[in-house]
Amino acid sequence: MGSEKAVETVVAGNYMEMESEGKPKAMKTRISELFWHGGSVYDAWFSCSSNQVAQVLLTLPYSFSQLGMFSGVMFQLFYGLMGSWTAYLISILYIEYRTRKEREKVDFRDHVIQWFEVLDGLLGKHWRNVGLAFNCTFLLFGSVIQLIACASNIYYINDNLDKRTWTYIFGACCATTVFIPSFRNYRIWSFLGLLMTTWTAWYLTIASLLHGQVEGVKHSGPSKLVLYFTGATNILYTFGGHAVTFITFGFACTPLYFVWEKAIGMHDCKSMCKRAAARLPVVIPIWFLAIVFPFFGPINSTVGSLLVSFTVYIIPALAHMITFKSAAARENAVEQPPKYLGRWVGAYTINVFVVVWVLVVGFGFGGWASMINFIHQIDTFGLFTKCYQCPPPQLPSPPPHFNSSVIAPSPSNLHHRLHNP
Repeated sequence: MGSEKAVETVVAGNYMEMESEGKPKAMKTRISELFWHGGSVYDAWFSCSSNQVAQVLLTLPYSFSQLGMFSGVMFQLFYGLMGSWTAYLISILYIEYRTRKEREKVDFRDHVIQWFEVLDGLLGKHWRNVGLAFNCTFLLFGSVIQLIACASNIYYINDNLDKRTWTYIFGACCATTVFIPSFRNYRIWSFLGLLMTTWTAWYLTIASLLHGQVEGVKHSGPSKLVLYFTGATNILYTFGGHAVTFITFGFACTPLYFVWEKAIGMHDCKSMCKRAAARLPVVIPIWFLAIVFPFFGPINSTVGSLLVSFTVYIIPALAHMITFKSAAARENAVEQPPKYLGRWVGAYTINVFVVVWVLVVGFGFGGWASMINFIHQIDTFGLFTKCYQCPPPQLPSPPPHFNSSVIAPSPSNLHHRLHNP
């Protein structure tokens, strides 16, 4: 047995690579691992950071303009902590589910675990169905938002084409994500995404310090209650993006690819080309919805209030409480709550607060405000608008005209005056 070479199987979705210990790696393999085969802790950090930084940069200016500076900062800190807590809960439930299944000799090496499967394994099919409905709808519109953001951002760089045309172009570009097997294969894209967004953030910061504010600028607080809760819900959505541009689209769409593959029996297919072809029906409705509703900010707040509130906050908190409601479940939990938070009493207290707050403020007031704003955008701009919130085209300067009080002499009078002094 000692002379045998151990073989390690590395799996991402259905993407498999056999790697023998002791065998020197070819240059092609080294390059492939550097740019393509992720899966480490650093890759996870790069992926989360590139997504989160992009979301924050795109959303906060719009939200702060609606909330005012003080409320904006407070909500940013508050929802940042709340989002971190629910991300922790989701990871705990994933670990609990996987550990229980592995004790039953279930092998996950050729399978990507998804959130609805965690709910199914821990709480049953009804929780699975609810979680699947909310999660898929959230990811669907999350992908729509990223596609709209791509078109909107590039329009301000090059306005020779309208936003709808840019949406057509980026829809075709984002469709290429069907060829990326799983999240771990976004290694180089995540790194570049984080690098570019960090560069942009520092560029804007230094430019603002050097140039200062425009002379005569006025800062005002929220003017309407609807706008206030719309801005607050945008920040709720920002820190609910546990999941810029092309990269974020891929991260939002990949779970939908997996769900669709499992629904049609293609998830275990070894041909990446067949899986890519099977994934295309997921991209087409996203492309269509981005053209129908090109309202980036209003869709952000609507998705945040109606979908993210349940998908990222309420359902994980409730699922955590119900999963560990018995004393035996709490005693045998793979991960115990932190001692400095009060163990299980503290965890349940925080969970109850998250559920009540998000249900009342996020879903209730936020849903009311965001729906009013969304309907207003449709009434103002209509569906399939060609260039949402684009500046009006500049009209050509009118030709110079003579003063109407001066009357030019007729040619006959001028001829008469020239020959009859």
